Amino acid sequence: MTAVVSAARPPEGPIRIGSEEHKRLFCRVFLDTFDPYKPAVIPWPRLDPDALARLTGLPFWQMAVETEHEAGGRMQAAADASADPLIREAIALNAFEENRHKIVLENMIRFYGIEIAPDLQPLHLPDPEWAFLQTGYGEAFDSFFAFGLFRIAKDSGYFPPELVEVFEPVIQEEARHILFFANWVAYMQANRPLAARPFFLARRLRALAGKAWNRLQFARGGDNRSSMTMDGHKSIGISLSPRKFFELCLAENDRRMSRYDTRLLRPNFMPALVRLALPFMGRT
Repeated sequence: MTAVVSAARPPEGPIRIGSEEHKRLFCRVFLDTFDPYKPAVIPWPRLDPDALARLTGLPFWQMAVETEHEAGGRMQAAADASADPLIREAIALNAFEENRHKIVLENMIRFYGIEIAPDLQPLHLPDPEWAFLQTGYGEAFDSFFAFGLFRIAKDSGYFPPELVEVFEPVIQEEARHILFFANWVAYMQANRPLAARPFFLARRLRALAGKAWNRLQFARGGDNRSSMTMDGHKSIGISLSPRKFFELCLAENDRRMSRYDTRLLRPNFMPALVRLALPFMGRT
């Protein structure tokens, strides 16, 4: 697989957030950077016994498959509910990519003999916009930490380079997803009728606060999903101070986002929060 690394055209000038030009830009950047890789033809590398034991011993594969299944369903529901054809096309592609992530994971699990029993129930989503808000903010939290975790896995040699390379397009797709979401939510906020904007803002804040609390509970050991993001470096046996891990996440977030048109908004809650916290952390 080869990741698409940038939107084709350089910035041409500032745009007004919420304008028709803004909508075309964030949708076209998302659509035009699609990577058409096919999970069925991924050449999974043979692993030596130690590497295979490390891979199969990680605790979060079932949660990962279930999370991608849920994200794909929520995004498809949001696409189906969207009245704007271009936005609908972009969100539908987002849903396709989330489902493709699930297929990649399922193929890997089968190839390496990892035992899971995912409970992939159909989703009932009476409010697709609310489901998309929850999923988007959840991905923004998780992806920030996943960027750092993936870099650790790559640099440490914990997994063979061939296996790390397989997942590079998947990780970059998550960067595209949260970039699109940050711009979609700003566009939707700006285009609500004036009287409806406070309600939509309140929904955004409720979804953001809910995911922040949710991830805080995970970090305290309330759910295995914490192993996938905030404490993932511990799961792969890497010891880093919180400061070093946060600095790595920031650097990787900036690097991955730098591939896209600078006129687009970046998901900024986690980067801003971490930058505020760093001065109060120790140097080690």
